[in-house]
Amino acid sequence: MKILVVGNGGREHAIVWTLLQSPQVTQVLCVPGNGGTAMMDRCQNLSFRMDDFGGIARFAEVNGVALVVVGPELPLSLGITDYLQNRNIPVFGPTRAGAQIESSKTWAKSIMEEARVPTPRSATFTDLTTACAYIEQQGAPIVVKADGLASGKGVVVAETVQDALNAVELLFAQDYGKLLIEEYITGQEISVIALTDGKTIRPLLPAQDHKRIGDGDTGANTGGMGAYAPAPLATPALMKRIQYEVLEPTLATLKRKRIDYRGVLYAGLMITPNGDPKVLEFNCRFGDPETQAILPLLTTPLIELLLACVEQRLAALPPIEWKPAVSTCVTIAAHGYPGSYERGKVIGGIDSANANDGTIVFQAGTQIKQNRLVTDGGRVLSVTSIAPDFVTAIDRAYQGARLITFEGMYYRQDIAQRALG
Repeated sequence: MKILVVGNGGREHAIVWTLLQSPQVTQVLCVPGNGGTAMMDRCQNLSFRMDDFGGIARFAEVNGVALVVVGPELPLSLGITDYLQNRNIPVFGPTRAGAQIESSKTWAKSIMEEARVPTPRSATFTDLTTACAYIEQQGAPIVVKADGLASGKGVVVAETVQDALNAVELLFAQDYGKLLIEEYITGQEISVIALTDGKTIRPLLPAQDHKRIGDGDTGANTGGMGAYAPAPLATPALMKRIQYEVLEPTLATLKRKRIDYRGVLYAGLMITPNGDPKVLEFNCRFGDPETQAILPLLTTPLIELLLACVEQRLAALPPIEWKPAVSTCVTIAAHGYPGSYERGKVIGGIDSANANDGTIVFQAGTQIKQNRLVTDGGRVLSVTSIAPDFVTAIDRAYQGARLITFEGMYYRQDIAQRALG
């Protein structure tokens, strides 16, 4: 069976790696892929752009691709699933209508309100003056969110009123026509990534992401500087609440709107100090770097889960099986990220890190240039280690990270420390 994976990040490398663990997957094609997928056995990068839906469809038809798996949110929001479905090509990922759950924060809020999903209070604004007046009335801390795709960097947690006013001015200046201003709530964040066939929804292991660039959750928001799974905070009792208070009501509301949602429904939640879950955001795809932490723990073949979602038979599958282990994923970034950064730095040490017990390096911002692996993005690598316990998994991940070299590389030193209690 040939599978085509759309995307070029660490998440897609992890998806490809996991798919190839299954004997029934003979080959994976990546559009466009990265340096890591280019070097994998039974994997081939294709030079199509992710928005070249016609080219992807023609290739899939001519080459007998059994399933297209869409990694990033942008092609989903542009309607890649609709386009491929119209050509009778099986695709894992929601339609354009469903992808609004991520591409429009205000639309997602309306879904949550209709579904009665617990979420912080918020208001929507389309002009600077009204938004600023609201912030001055509400006070700080307060959260400002761009209504649109921002690669994890369109959220500002403003500690002061002036910070919030500056954020609103900046985001409007960046041509976001609509902003969501949200109540600030405290607690710990967790990511619950669930698979759905539009009728049944099943969560994967809960993970915790590290969004801020600096140790101790300081500095600018990023796409994610590391993750660990399963997050001990997400007890079985809490996961049951999330299933019945968040996932199932949201899916039911999408169905009422006649949206046939097949793919990932990812809930980013804050667990308040009293233990209640509140949804901060929904995403329409696998998380990055959570996927790099979760999939190496999966025992059930990933291809079986994805096909069951596409073919609407998820309810018939047995429970998802997991290794009796935990994982830690450390993101290695380029100097300057999440701001401007240089590309083309030669990378070394990946083979040594991969040889470390229980460790795999998923590549993200990389490419092969003149037979050398070089940096080609802000988040460059994800070093994932699995082990029986978090002390060992953390130690292995950082051992692996220390074996890797490229000029200006940076990573946080405190990933998964919360898992230690």
